[in-house]
Amino acid sequence: MPRYRLRIEYDGTPYVGWQRQENGHSVQGAIEAAVLSLTGETVSIRGAGRTDSGVHALGQVAHVDLARTWKEHTLRNALNAHLMLAGERTVVLDAAEVPGDFDARFSAVRRHYLYRIISRRAPLALEANRAWFVTRELDHDVMHAAGQVLVGRHDFSTFRAAQCQANSPVRTIDRLEVTRSGELIEIRVSAQSFLHNQIRSFAGTLKLAGEGKWTVEDVRAALEARDRKACGPVAPPEGLYFLAVDY
Repeated sequence: MPRYRLRIEYDGTPYVGWQRQENGHSVQGAIEAAVLSLTGETVSIRGAGRTDSGVHALGQVAHVDLARTWKEHTLRNALNAHLMLAGERTVVLDAAEVPGDFDARFSAVRRHYLYRIISRRAPLALEANRAWFVTRELDHDVMHAAGQVLVGRHDFSTFRAAQCQANSPVRTIDRLEVTRSGELIEIRVSAQSFLHNQIRSFAGTLKLAGEGKWTVEDVRAALEARDRKACGPVAPPEGLYFLAVDY
């Protein structure tokens, strides 16, 4: 039974998230339905990471086992045709046959996320549901400096959701960079794995630093508190993108 790695892009706005759920339509469910429509096979695909409702992806990765061998470009094109016919906001960027021991989740060595903020007075039109709209002026240099406090191996209890199911709050952040181009501020974060709501918690806290409400030392104190109550506001989901996965 051949295994295929799928690299996936999606607009998270109409979905309840990546994971299949009973309370609404998911990205995972959309792709599984496309596989069923194409092959007649009921499959369960595994993603490299879960995303919440409203969160987007430019490079989510999943794997699927199929009954027969497909040409890679044929599989990609056929799945996209079925996704399009179903009116989905999901596309398969590429498909590649991989060894049977490849696992989209457990074989990953690093995950990359992007958080986008647009700082301006006028409301968003083209970027609605694609970025966090912030009317206050933000100092991205201060945000970047504060973000360096979060780089490295730490107990991130402050920055994980109360319902996070991870066994340990300890994670290692390999990179956190904040850059600006005009109105757009981008926060890029890389690590092997993340806690639930960790990046959105980072973004909300760094926004406080960018506004001048928190200092770098305030962010350090929040981290060291190891207490969810010490976290800044959780940023909204529409600014978050699952960017890529390294294997």
